[in-house]
Amino acid sequence: MTINRGRMTHRYDGELVVFLIGMTINRWWRVDQWWPVFAAMPGMLAELSRDPGSGLLGYRLTFGAGGPLVVQYWNSHEKLYDYASARDAQHRPAWTRFNQRARKRPGVVGIWHETYQVARAESIYAGAPTMGLAKATEVVPVQPRGDRAAARLAAGEVAVAVGEPATRT
Repeated sequence: MTINRGRMTHRYDGELVVFLIGMTINRWWRVDQWWPVFAAMPGMLAELSRDPGSGLLGYRLTFGAGGPLVVQYWNSHEKLYDYASARDAQHRPAWTRFNQRARKRPGVVGIWHETYQVARAESIYAGAPTMGLAKATEVVPVQPRGDRAAARLAAGEVAVAVGEPATRT
Protein backbone atom coordinates (compact mmCIF):
# COMPACT_ATOMS: atom_id res chain seq x y z
CA MET A 1 0.00 0.00 0.00
CA THR A 2 1.40 3.38 -1.02
CA ILE A 3 0.88 6.23 1.43
CA ASN A 4 0.63 9.66 -0.19
CA ARG A 5 2.99 12.24 1.22
CA GLY A 6 1.48 15.56 2.06
CA ARG A 7 -2.11 16.67 1.79
CA MET A 8 -4.14 15.40 -1.13
CA THR A 9 -7.58 16.09 -2.53
CA HIS A 10 -9.59 14.94 -5.52
CA ARG A 11 -10.10 16.53 -8.92
CA TYR A 12 -13.28 15.88 -10.84
CA ASP A 13 -15.52 17.91 -13.10
CA GLY A 14 -18.95 16.58 -13.97
CA GLU A 15 -22.06 15.15 -12.41
CA LEU A 16 -21.33 13.29 -9.21
CA VAL A 17 -23.71 10.83 -7.59
CA VAL A 18 -22.92 9.09 -4.31
CA PHE A 19 -24.87 5.88 -3.83
CA LEU A 20 -24.84 4.09 -0.49
CA ILE A 21 -26.13 0.54 -0.44
CA GLY A 22 -26.16 -1.58 2.67
CA MET A 23 -27.35 -4.83 4.06
CA THR A 24 -28.67 -5.28 7.59
CA ILE A 25 -28.11 -8.73 9.00
CA ASN A 26 -30.84 -9.04 11.60
CA ARG A 27 -30.31 -12.71 12.43
CA TRP A 28 -26.60 -13.50 12.13
CA TRP A 29 -27.17 -17.22 12.74
CA ARG A 30 -29.26 -17.46 9.54
CA VAL A 31 -26.23 -17.57 7.25
CA ASP A 32 -28.30 -19.53 4.74
CA GLN A 33 -30.47 -16.43 4.26
CA TRP A 34 -28.02 -13.52 4.38
CA TRP A 35 -24.94 -15.05 2.72
CA PRO A 36 -26.51 -15.29 -0.78
CA VAL A 37 -27.53 -11.62 -0.52
CA PHE A 38 -24.00 -10.63 0.52
CA ALA A 39 -22.39 -12.84 -2.14
CA ALA A 40 -24.35 -11.18 -4.97
CA MET A 41 -22.66 -7.77 -4.58
CA PRO A 42 -19.09 -8.66 -5.72
CA GLY A 43 -20.40 -9.91 -9.07
CA MET A 44 -22.35 -6.72 -9.66
CA LEU A 45 -19.35 -4.54 -8.73
CA ALA A 46 -17.08 -6.58 -11.03
CA GLU A 47 -19.61 -6.30 -13.86
CA LEU A 48 -19.78 -2.52 -13.46
CA SER A 49 -16.01 -2.13 -13.08
CA ARG A 50 -15.34 -4.02 -16.32
CA ASP A 51 -17.54 -1.61 -18.29
CA PRO A 52 -16.01 1.89 -18.55
CA GLY A 53 -19.34 3.20 -19.87
CA SER A 54 -21.35 1.92 -16.88
CA GLY A 55 -21.07 5.21 -15.03
CA LEU A 56 -19.49 3.70 -11.92
CA LEU A 57 -16.40 5.75 -11.04
CA GLY A 58 -15.36 3.65 -8.06
CA TYR A 59 -16.51 2.14 -4.79
CA ARG A 60 -15.46 1.17 -1.30
CA LEU A 61 -16.79 -1.70 0.81
CA THR A 62 -17.00 -1.12 4.56
CA PHE A 63 -18.47 -3.06 7.47
CA GLY A 64 -20.49 -1.65 10.33
CA ALA A 65 -22.38 -3.01 13.31
CA GLY A 66 -25.45 -3.88 11.21
CA GLY A 67 -23.67 -5.34 8.21
CA PRO A 68 -21.80 -4.37 5.05
CA LEU A 69 -22.04 -1.00 3.29
CA VAL A 70 -20.82 -0.14 -0.21
CA VAL A 71 -20.11 3.52 -1.00
CA GLN A 72 -20.32 3.99 -4.76
CA TYR A 73 -19.38 7.03 -6.85
CA TRP A 74 -21.23 7.47 -10.17
CA ASN A 75 -20.89 10.00 -13.00
CA SER A 76 -24.62 10.00 -13.72
CA HIS A 77 -27.82 9.23 -11.85
CA GLU A 78 -29.32 8.06 -15.15
CA LYS A 79 -26.59 5.42 -15.52
CA LEU A 80 -27.16 4.26 -11.95
CA TYR A 81 -30.89 3.87 -12.59
CA ASP A 82 -30.25 2.25 -15.98
CA TYR A 83 -28.07 -0.39 -14.35
CA ALA A 84 -30.62 -1.04 -11.61
CA SER A 85 -33.31 -1.81 -14.17
CA ALA A 86 -31.22 -3.45 -16.93
CA ARG A 87 -32.65 -6.88 -17.74
CA ASP A 88 -29.30 -8.19 -19.00
CA ALA A 89 -27.30 -7.13 -15.92
CA GLN A 90 -26.73 -9.01 -12.65
CA HIS A 91 -28.73 -6.60 -10.47
CA ARG A 92 -32.28 -7.53 -11.55
CA PRO A 93 -31.96 -11.29 -10.94
CA ALA A 94 -30.21 -10.63 -7.60
CA TRP A 95 -33.00 -8.25 -6.57
CA THR A 96 -35.63 -10.85 -7.54
CA ARG A 97 -33.86 -13.54 -5.48
CA PHE A 98 -33.63 -11.19 -2.49
CA ASN A 99 -37.36 -10.43 -2.64
CA GLN A 100 -38.23 -14.13 -2.87
CA ARG A 101 -36.02 -14.88 0.13
CA ALA A 102 -37.41 -11.93 2.12
CA ARG A 103 -41.00 -13.09 1.55
CA LYS A 104 -40.19 -16.57 2.88
CA ARG A 105 -38.14 -15.38 5.86
CA PRO A 106 -39.13 -11.78 6.65
CA GLY A 107 -36.86 -9.82 8.96
CA VAL A 108 -33.75 -11.99 8.59
CA VAL A 109 -31.89 -9.68 6.24
CA GLY A 110 -32.64 -6.21 4.97
CA ILE A 111 -31.38 -4.05 2.11
CA TRP A 112 -31.29 -0.27 2.05
CA HIS A 113 -29.88 2.43 -0.19
CA GLU A 114 -29.54 6.20 -0.38
CA THR A 115 -28.72 8.25 -3.48
CA TYR A 116 -27.18 11.73 -3.37
CA GLN A 117 -26.64 14.09 -6.30
CA VAL A 118 -23.66 16.17 -5.23
CA ALA A 119 -23.43 19.79 -6.36
CA ARG A 120 -19.96 20.34 -4.86
CA ALA A 121 -17.58 18.05 -3.03
CA GLU A 122 -14.61 18.73 -0.76
CA SER A 123 -12.03 16.15 0.26
CA ILE A 124 -8.75 15.95 2.13
CA TYR A 125 -6.44 12.99 2.61
CA ALA A 126 -3.34 13.51 4.78
CA GLY A 127 -0.79 10.75 5.24
CA ALA A 128 -3.21 8.23 3.76
CA PRO A 129 -3.36 5.96 0.73
CA THR A 130 -5.48 7.06 -2.22
CA MET A 131 -9.05 6.21 -1.24
CA GLY A 132 -12.65 7.31 -1.44
CA LEU A 133 -13.56 10.02 -3.92
CA ALA A 134 -9.91 10.61 -4.84
CA LYS A 135 -9.49 6.97 -5.84
CA ALA A 136 -12.75 7.04 -7.81
CA THR A 137 -11.74 10.21 -9.67
CA GLU A 138 -8.25 11.71 -9.56
CA VAL A 139 -5.96 12.35 -6.61
CA VAL A 140 -3.97 15.61 -6.65
CA PRO A 141 -1.97 17.63 -4.12
CA VAL A 142 -3.74 20.39 -2.22
CA GLN A 143 -2.50 23.74 -3.47
CA PRO A 144 -1.99 26.76 -1.19
CA ARG A 145 -5.23 28.43 -2.30
CA GLY A 146 -7.09 25.26 -1.32
CA ASP A 147 -5.52 24.96 2.10
CA ARG A 148 -8.82 25.28 3.96
CA ALA A 149 -11.98 23.21 3.53
CA ALA A 150 -14.07 26.34 2.89
CA ALA A 151 -11.79 27.29 0.01
CA ARG A 152 -11.98 23.79 -1.47
CA LEU A 153 -15.76 23.87 -1.29
CA ALA A 154 -16.08 27.42 -2.62
CA ALA A 155 -18.87 28.04 -5.10
CA GLY A 156 -18.09 26.61 -8.50
CA GLU A 157 -15.01 24.71 -7.39
CA VAL A 158 -15.34 20.97 -7.03
CA ALA A 159 -11.63 20.60 -6.35
CA VAL A 160 -9.10 23.38 -6.31
CA ALA A 161 -5.96 21.37 -6.78
CA VAL A 162 -3.95 22.00 -9.92
CA GLY A 163 -0.76 20.55 -11.31
CA GLU A 164 0.49 17.06 -12.02
CA PRO A 165 -1.83 14.38 -10.68
CA ALA A 166 -0.45 11.77 -8.33
CA THR A 167 -0.50 8.19 -9.52
CA ARG A 168 -3.81 6.43 -8.96
CA THR A 169 -3.65 3.00 -7.36
